[in-house]
Amino acid sequence: MTRRNGVNHNGEGHRKRLKERFLKDGLGGFHDYEVIELLLSLNTPRKDCKQSAKQLLKRFKTFQGVLEAPPQSLCEIDGVGPANCLGIRLIKQASDRYLQHRIIEKNVVENQSDLIEYLNHAIGFKNREVFLAVFLDAKNRVLTSEILFKGTLTTSSVYPREVVISALRHNAAAVIFAHNHPSGEIDPSVSDIRITKRLCFALKCVGILVHEHLIVGQHASYSFSAHGLISEFNREFDRLA
Repeated sequence: MTRRNGVNHNGEGHRKRLKERFLKDGLGGFHDYEVIELLLSLNTPRKDCKQSAKQLLKRFKTFQGVLEAPPQSLCEIDGVGPANCLGIRLIKQASDRYLQHRIIEKNVVENQSDLIEYLNHAIGFKNREVFLAVFLDAKNRVLTSEILFKGTLTTSSVYPREVVISALRHNAAAVIFAHNHPSGEIDPSVSDIRITKRLCFALKCVGILVHEHLIVGQHASYSFSAHGLISEFNREFDRLA
């Protein structure tokens, strides 16, 4: 190991080789810890980041877990400071925005693949529940998406009035809902079903259709529409109207 002025020059060579691999072939062939190491190295001048990267992966279990980790938790790992947290948070949110823009103006009712990819990345690995709405125009093209509620979802924590206000503000003709289950279990709870029914009724009262509600786990998703629940709620509303 060669040192000069307290700097590990073998570490510098390793860092240089990582960057050259990335510039030549992208991230193909990289281990998850090497991707994290590369991210850390951007804001850690002349210091070996391999052990810090491995410790992050050990602490937060998965690559996605590292990207979703709170800054204060990231900084508990030796060698990780505020500048590193900035880089990790920035790359996660930049990726979210990139995938969100990929679905803008697309018809995601007929083809959900890009939508599912966006949702998996944006909310699938969060460690707390979030409730998201994707607002659509009259041709079912995406206008925008917005996280409306955070925290454990119950019928008392999701307010139909606020959802209606958001939909009208975006001039939406239809909406797709999605929320995550941090446990990875994708089957809907009784509360999930009640929330969806209330929202279908509230939005239909103002002429806005609910096309779908997706529950996103870490590796799978549950579709209310595919299981016939959205159609059932709409039929019930028509009988009562």
